[in-house]
Amino acid sequence: MSNTENLPAEGSQAGFLAIELDGAGWDGADISRAVLAAESAGFHAATFTDAPVPGRANALQRAAFAGPVTRSIALIPEVDTVYTEPFHVSTQLASLDYVSGGRAGWIASADEAPGAAAAVGRSSVTGAALGQEAAASIEVSRRLWDSWEDDAVIRDVATGRYIDVDKLHYADFETPDGFAGAGYSVKGPSIIPRPLQGQLPVLVPASLLGEVPADAVDAVLVSAPTPELLAAEVLDVRSRVGASVAVIAELDVVLDSRGQAAASRKTAFDGGRAVFAGTAAALTDLLESLLADADGVRLHPASLALDLDELGRLVLPELRRRGALRPVLLDGTFRDLLGLERPASRYASAAAGTGK
Repeated sequence: MSNTENLPAEGSQAGFLAIELDGAGWDGADISRAVLAAESAGFHAATFTDAPVPGRANALQRAAFAGPVTRSIALIPEVDTVYTEPFHVSTQLASLDYVSGGRAGWIASADEAPGAAAAVGRSSVTGAALGQEAAASIEVSRRLWDSWEDDAVIRDVATGRYIDVDKLHYADFETPDGFAGAGYSVKGPSIIPRPLQGQLPVLVPASLLGEVPADAVDAVLVSAPTPELLAAEVLDVRSRVGASVAVIAELDVVLDSRGQAAASRKTAFDGGRAVFAGTAAALTDLLESLLADADGVRLHPASLALDLDELGRLVLPELRRRGALRPVLLDGTFRDLLGLERPASRYASAAAGTGK
């Protein structure tokens, strides 16, 4: 086999594929089976949608089940920024980074559903306030992740010290003037050490851009009503965020499978996302086209039981043969997948500058 056979064609780029595992079930065994199947199929990342459903493990908990049993796939839960305490979000995501060996990410969502507000006894948030809540929560989390320097844990048995307190820092966050929601402050530092990645990659829906600045996030999720409009929207968002932020297209998928035509089992999807229904070969062509401009595509299968099997057997192997997909990174981090360097703590730099 030629050494160049699996390289991207000139002028194109190799991208990555993520899969939404919301249909995997709620218990740890089902989640583990689904994420292992996605990893074996060659997906680079698995995402977990959240919803305030009584008795259901939330997205962070489901991702945590998958952490210890996987090795290469990034684990990215959706966590609401409006009705979840930022301090708790930050520490729980940092813990996920530890249990996954540095493969955690965060889809920072902003839920305006009245049910989400009612679940935590708050009045609902709408309009510009959604983006402001998201921007504030992201900033709080980033400060808290930096509040421990990388070498703050010393475990000095002779002196009985576990941490060097001079390497813990206050986050000192206050919501800005003009904040539409209820203002708050976070002092810090965090209650757990800095994440393995230093900073977890943060993803947001493109609808939040504006209130959430592009330089505050690492990737943007792009939706459109049709595949044709999706391709155009990818280019539009790319022009707005630049090359330093990954652009990820969102696509609902239902495939011909096991003698059943896709059209016969097409179910109701989120009306804001493009829907592909058809053969594995046609989907492969569409994904190759999308990945020429997008850094990645997140697939939302109609049925994990049916569509994941077809994707693993027919779609991903062909995309790899064409050189459209990046290699799977064994023992790598999510930042590695996105091509991001591990950042230094902002507070360590400040302390060094003052001679402390």
